[in-house]
Amino acid sequence: MGNANTGFIPSPESGVWELGPVPVRAYALCILLGIVVAVWVGNKRWVQRGGKAGFITDVALWAVPFGIVGARLYHVATDHSTYFGPNGLGIVAALKIWQGGLGIWGAVAGGALGAWIACRRSGVLLPPLADAIAPGIALAQAIGRWGNWFNQELFGSPTTAPWGLQIDLANRPAGFEQYETFHPTFLYESMWCIVVAFVVLWADRRFNLGHGRVFALYVATYCLGRLVFELVRIDNATLIFGVRINVFTSVLVAAGAVAYFVLSAIKRPGREASVYRQDSEPKPELVAASDTDG
Repeated sequence: MGNANTGFIPSPESGVWELGPVPVRAYALCILLGIVVAVWVGNKRWVQRGGKAGFITDVALWAVPFGIVGARLYHVATDHSTYFGPNGLGIVAALKIWQGGLGIWGAVAGGALGAWIACRRSGVLLPPLADAIAPGIALAQAIGRWGNWFNQELFGSPTTAPWGLQIDLANRPAGFEQYETFHPTFLYESMWCIVVAFVVLWADRRFNLGHGRVFALYVATYCLGRLVFELVRIDNATLIFGVRINVFTSVLVAAGAVAYFVLSAIKRPGREASVYRQDSEPKPELVAASDTDG
């Protein structure tokens, strides 16, 4: 640890608490809290858009497991040398999610697949669902990033700034053992995700966004910050032409999100009249009869 009198941000001594024989991991708690917040925000916004209360909770039963699997697969694929290189940790380590390592793009892709399945089963359109949950996802990321703080991982280059993060010697990358404080990129990203959530909420109310444009705006603005944070981070990562792979991913995903936003605004301005597919939308007379019969 660094000098306690410098005013730097300390790292937790441990990210695991033992409750009898059960280990409680801070990383997992941060992820779970983020999911709860995302579902709560998503439910409120879904009802405001004309959806059924509680449906986001049903979607989460599909999206969360798919998202976690997708997030881990993306992390292992883009950092394969850590697990399968000459000195790799092995396939067992690749399965230890609680030690950190969930890629957001894998989470989005896997979660989207799970959400699509839930929507297809319920006759719901995916774009308005994505628009409803977008701010909640950003807030979930803001909370989840604190799990990296507990694990002393995914920090940036060395710094002597007052907000530098103290990292234990055992967690410093090779070649950086002589440094004690590093850029707290987990904190930068957490703060940026909060900004993204409020920007998306404001834009949605101001411009009455729909047809997936709220989600596209979230993706584009998040990528803007993630691009900067990737250039600061020093943890092991797959490189392409000497550049971290997530830098390329951020640029490509942001470009796709902006293109979708613009084309969608041209072809389908405004917001959807209904969150249900035309062949699945509840008939008004059936809804009224159901309400009357209880």
